[in-house]
Amino acid sequence: MKKLFVITLALFMVMASNLSAKPEYGMAGCGLGSLIIKDNGFVQIFAATTNGTSYNQTSGITSGTSNCSSDGIVNNDKAKEIFVHMNYESLEQEIAMGKGEKLSSLATLFGCSNGSKRFKEVAKENFSKIFTTAAIKNPSIMLSNLEIEVGKDIELKNSCKI
Repeated sequence: MKKLFVITLALFMVMASNLSAKPEYGMAGCGLGSLIIKDNGFVQIFAATTNGTSYNQTSGITSGTSNCSSDGIVNNDKAKEIFVHMNYESLEQEIAMGKGEKLSSLATLFGCSNGSKRFKEVAKENFSKIFTTAAIKNPSIMLSNLEIEVGKDIELKNSCKI
C-alpha cells in the first residue's frame, strides 16, 4: 500500500511539473480552465468560469502549477517599482557615483546578479538619459528610462532578466 502511494505521488509530481512547463494559455489565464480548454476564442468564457469556480488559479500562480508561470516577472516588476519609489533619492546619488548598496539591490531586482558591476557602469554612463527632467519628478519614468538603457546593453541583456 505504501509503495502504491509513493508511486502515485511521484507520478502526480511528474505530471504537475510537466503541466507547469507549458506557459501557453488563453485569455482566461492560467489555471484548471487552461488545462481543460485549449481553444482561444469564445470558449475562453468556460475556461474563466472553471478557473473562477474551482479557486485554483491563485494557488497555481503561487506554486507555479496549473499552467501558471513561476518566474515571478510580474511580481518582480512591481517590486522594482516600489523599490525605486522608496529609495529614489539614494538611487539618484548612487547611480551618479556608479556604486552603492541600493544600486546593488536594484541590480539584483533586475536579475543581474552576475552582471551587477556592468549594471552599475551602464547606469552611471547613462545618468543624464535616466534622470531626465520628467524623471526627476517621477520615479516611474526614471525606472522606465533605466530599463531602456539596460536593455540596450548586449552584456546586460544576456545576463539580466529584462
